[in-house]
Amino acid sequence: MEQLLIPLFLLLGLSFSGVRVDREYERGVIFRLGRLNGIKGPGLYWIIPVVDQKAKADIRTKTVDIQPQETVTADSVTIRVNAVLYYRILDPGKAITRVENYQMAVYQTAMTTLRNVVGQNILDDILQNRDKINLKVQEIVDEVTEPWGIVVERVETKDVEIPPTMQRAMAKEAEAVREKRARIIKAAAEQESSLKLSEASKSIMANPAALELRRLQMLTEIGAENNTTTILMMPSDFISLAKQWSESLQSQPQTEKPDNPLAG
Repeated sequence: MEQLLIPLFLLLGLSFSGVRVDREYERGVIFRLGRLNGIKGPGLYWIIPVVDQKAKADIRTKTVDIQPQETVTADSVTIRVNAVLYYRILDPGKAITRVENYQMAVYQTAMTTLRNVVGQNILDDILQNRDKINLKVQEIVDEVTEPWGIVVERVETKDVEIPPTMQRAMAKEAEAVREKRARIIKAAAEQESSLKLSEASKSIMANPAALELRRLQMLTEIGAENNTTTILMMPSDFISLAKQWSESLQSQPQTEKPDNPLAG
């Protein structure tokens, strides 16, 4: 009886040694006698002990932090650029069998691609059109990693380090642009103001009394707002205008009154 129990326990132990459990984000790449046999997981499954071997693959999205790369732009400016790349495994079998270390391979590909793409663009495009740079890097790296069963989800440029001399030159240029814009706005405002003044002067020339009436109205408003009594000197033009108007009234012939019939 004992002779039967020992082989039975050995057989059970060997069977249990083939039990594998993978999490939801894990997959098991099974090799049977050295050949790719299939992909298993997640959950509980069993492999043949000794005959089967398992390599684990994580299918979650991973990040690659691309260290700052010093490169020369198309307009001969030396800059340092770093970025972050997001990728995930679509085919665990290819990721394990097509490349020795897919993580290092993705990093090296992303690093060299970023340097090449940045070197093909001028500094202004790199600073203003980062989305275009990111998309180009993503397309190139994704094309390289596709045979490995890996998809690149996105690339984001983090920092662009510019030499201090170039920073000062760009600051002066930006200041000059802002000053130019301010001068244009000021000139447009002055032009519009001069047009309004010209229209007002034409209106006043056509009716000089309007200027004096407007002046009196402004003085009345000032006195009302400040709650004060305002003493002013009447302008000579206004006095002359009033005098002319009075003389014109006096020069008109007076209407003769009819004789009183009762007068003696």
